[in-house]
Amino acid sequence: MFSYGNKFRVTIYGASHEESMGLIIDGISPGTKIDLERIKNDLKRRRPGDIGTTSRLEEDDLKIKNGVFNGLTTGAPLHIEVKNNNIKSSAYDTLKTHHRPNHADFVANKKYNGFNDYRGGGFFSGRMTTLLVIAGSIAKSIIPYQISSELLQVGTCKDLSKLDAYLQTVKDKNDSVGGILEVRVSNMTVGLGNPYFEKLDANIAKLVLTVPGVRGIIFGDQFDVTSSGSNNNDLLVDETGKTCTNHSGGIVGGISNGNDIVFKVFVKPTSSIGLKQDTFDFKENKVLPLEIEGRHDVAFVRRIAVVLESVTALVLINS
Repeated sequence: MFSYGNKFRVTIYGASHEESMGLIIDGISPGTKIDLERIKNDLKRRRPGDIGTTSRLEEDDLKIKNGVFNGLTTGAPLHIEVKNNNIKSSAYDTLKTHHRPNHADFVANKKYNGFNDYRGGGFFSGRMTTLLVIAGSIAKSIIPYQISSELLQVGTCKDLSKLDAYLQTVKDKNDSVGGILEVRVSNMTVGLGNPYFEKLDANIAKLVLTVPGVRGIIFGDQFDVTSSGSNNNDLLVDETGKTCTNHSGGIVGGISNGNDIVFKVFVKPTSSIGLKQDTFDFKENKVLPLEIEGRHDVAFVRRIAVVLESVTALVLINS
């Protein structure tokens, strides 16, 4: 349940408000340099700081516990630990029975028979994406492909030069918004992926949808169900498989065709908002107003781009 991959196998552990969390990576070739500066730079991209992001600021100090000697991997599993220092669990005391709308609180309570760690969302929390970024940063340093991302829209704001002012108005209303991003993989080769159950686009979609808050993904530089085949087909222009358009997003039949992989990701609004919401309280056995405390993003879509790049890298390194 907490592992992914068959060549570069990643296992994560921990939870949002536990003392620490971490990951174990098996399958890294011996003699591989772990670029700590690259990892730290990627983690910095995920951390809050901009308008609309949470005030919970973790340093994300990581410690390599096992698998590295003299700065290079030994061939043994790599074990990395990250401390959780900035924790305020008391804000979640009431949520044990008064679950937050659109969070995993209710389903987690039922699935784990009430033994789940509800503080900060437990292991359902976006805090866990820290581990995905670390694993993805290492994967990005190994694969030959270049992964980039671009924020396209936040809420109704498409002019991102006005984003700070827009999010301030949303914040002042104690509300939240989602957004749309585009991820692109360049320098691609032909042949990644397999038909049916190991399609490259299906595997990318699986991991992208694993990221908390992601609700949808579309491949290609356009998607229009009203379009005709003549307008949607990507015509080959040379023997390498290059096409004059990229409506398929670089993947055909579940296999990469050598063009850039392109997909858009749709991220929901943050579910924890400051507005009071009338929702069922399981202790009182009736609907009551819920006012969520704690520190939450107005638009966590501002922080998610590097996470999407990271999970994409995990798929590519295992393909």
